[in-house]
Amino acid sequence: MREVDVAVIGAGPTGLFAAYYAGFRGLSVAVVDALPEPGGQITAMYPEKLILDVAGFPAVKGRDLVANLLAQAAPHHPEYLLGTRAEKLAHTDGRPVLGLAGGEQLRCGAVLVTGGLGSFTPRPLPVADSFVGGGIVYFVPEPTALADRDVLIVGGGDSAFDWAATLQPLARSVTLVHRRERFRAHAATVARVLSLPVRVVVNAEVTRLHGDDTVTAAEITVRGGAAETLPVDTVVAALGFTADLGPLAEWGLRLDRRHIVVDSAMATNLPRVFAAGDITEYPGKVRLIATGFGEAATAVNNAAVAIDPAAHLFPGHSSEAG
Repeated sequence: MREVDVAVIGAGPTGLFAAYYAGFRGLSVAVVDALPEPGGQITAMYPEKLILDVAGFPAVKGRDLVANLLAQAAPHHPEYLLGTRAEKLAHTDGRPVLGLAGGEQLRCGAVLVTGGLGSFTPRPLPVADSFVGGGIVYFVPEPTALADRDVLIVGGGDSAFDWAATLQPLARSVTLVHRRERFRAHAATVARVLSLPVRVVVNAEVTRLHGDDTVTAAEITVRGGAAETLPVDTVVAALGFTADLGPLAEWGLRLDRRHIVVDSAMATNLPRVFAAGDITEYPGKVRLIATGFGEAATAVNNAAVAIDPAAHLFPGHSSEAG
């Protein structure tokens, strides 16, 4: 059984800032995430999207924000356990013991849950069930991989339009298909995409995919009309995702639907277990990345005192550190 001062569950922005701040406080840190890369939903769903509400950045790409957070934490050498699911929680001698997928256990001074919306799974593209080949993706971690390809994007939300705007300068062609006439995406993003050489087909569905090892064409059927077949190298199924707490729901945490209830110290109802970021709930909660950063610092400072009652709750500003 390995030991660590703070186990952070979730490698999204809040978890990465918590890794920095715990390191700044001299605590050893392990960051656990079921996804194979750090960054959480930003990396998986919109790495190229400009984020406009992070203090100090007039605009920052999701990918760059994640890279900066990793660089900020790097001097403190946090350990990243990626592609690893946190499954069980127990307490031994008053300290949390975190059980990971595969049987490994971490004995922790404190646990900080920063899992955003919890575990999330992309909604499947129905026609993909009958297609045995490849070429269907739900995330685009590296847009340049789709350069000079005929790309079909399915969906009408922010992710679909973000990918359309990002891929249009790179791909040979971009077609967006949505089953309704109205879109869920932000109006400004929709207007931007409509101004680009992107073909947008509404009231339509993808009814068939062609190809052997990988997709080569897609059949689109407009409601009340005939089917059309167009060349396609890659299908981006941007249909949203479903989220749940996964094993965390069985830990005995006090929950408000899918959120973990915390107090003003970011403490949960379980000893030495804290939470921060979108996964938390308390009166007046606002779900912003900027809010999560402050909650992470609050949680870490209170965890530090729980680990060592002689520690100061507030150690001073990091700019004063030598």
